[in-house]
Amino acid sequence: MIPTPENSLADVRRRIDAIDAQVVALLAVREEQVRRAAGFKADEQGVRAPARVEQVISKVRGLASEAGASPDVVESVYRAMITAFIDLELSEHRRTDG
Repeated sequence: MIPTPENSLADVRRRIDAIDAQVVALLAVREEQVRRAAGFKADEQGVRAPARVEQVISKVRGLASEAGASPDVVESVYRAMITAFIDLELSEHRRTDG
């Protein structure tokens, strides 16, 4: 098949770039909510909340299956994202406590 503008690698990359812009915008909104939630947590254990992490992972794996995405990939992405947000929350707690 000869690539056309509609099915070329460049077109796919443009679409991925547009999706990335949406994902980053949503991450910014999620971060805002994470920062708000941090204010309700009294200590490091409250921030780490392992039971909540597993609840979120279970939920997004189900959402991935419903959306036709790989649950394993979605779980990996979410675990990395949650770890980064936990680190952010912990640094916020240390900053405000110290």
